[in-house]
Formats: sequence, structure tokens, C-alpha cells
Amino acid sequence: MEKESEEEVLETICRKAKERDRLTGEDLAKLYEVFGQRFAKAYEAIKEKRVKKYIFKPSGRTVWVVVGKERDYLIMPDAGFCTCDDFYFRVLDKEIHLCYHLIAQKIAKSLGWYETITEDDSLYETLMSEWKNPTP
Repeated sequence: MEKESEEEVLETICRKAKERDRLTGEDLAKLYEVFGQRFAKAYEAIKEKRVKKYIFKPSGRTVWVVVGKERDYLIMPDAGFCTCDDFYFRVLDKEIHLCYHLIAQKIAKSLGWYETITEDDSLYETLMSEWKNPTP
């Protein structure tokens, strides 16, 4: 039998957690077994309410952001993309499949454990350029 990928494990746990509206101890143990410190950091980001869903009005555009230690990271969940260094250096090199920001976003979304921020469309370009091209 083929071993489940990181994405499949996360998808399965998120789906079940959404149905139950919670993570079980078994879920937490499996996530830590598969992702190690990446899950620990993701869970910390979730508990500290650092996962944000921006909704721009009136267009309805949605942008996910995880507030990291250094800066805010733009998440594109449908593309499996993040603007963090871990994504560029480890995910793209296929050392890992998901950075902790993507893990945090997926878990937070499945359980509704994120902050929703509504902004005017006039701020979309400004915020996107900040998230895409942060100043050091």
C-alpha cells in the first residue's frame, strides 16, 4: 500500500475535523508525526490568531495571510503557494511539500479558526504589493 502524501494526510484530517468541528488528540498526534516542527509552528500560529482572511469589498476578492515572525506571508491555498523563504528553498526544491503557513491556513479554514478582515477594494493593490514585495 502506498504511503499517504503530506497533502493527503492534511486533507483527510481537515475534512474530518470540519465534520466534528474540532481536532482530536489522535489528529494532533498524526499531524505532529507527519509534519513535526512545521505542525507545531502552524498550530501556534492558529492559537495566536495569526491566520487572516481578507475580504475586499465590493469585489469580494479573498486573500489569505499568515502573520509570521518576520512579516506577513501571502497564502494562495488553491495553488499551494506561500511567499515565505521555506516555500522557496524547501518546497520548490521538493524537500518538503508544505510550509507551516500553508498547514496553518488549511487547518484554520477547515475549523473557522481565523480572523476575517474586510477592506475596501481601493486598498487591494497596496496590501498585495506589501505582501508580495516586503521591505526588509
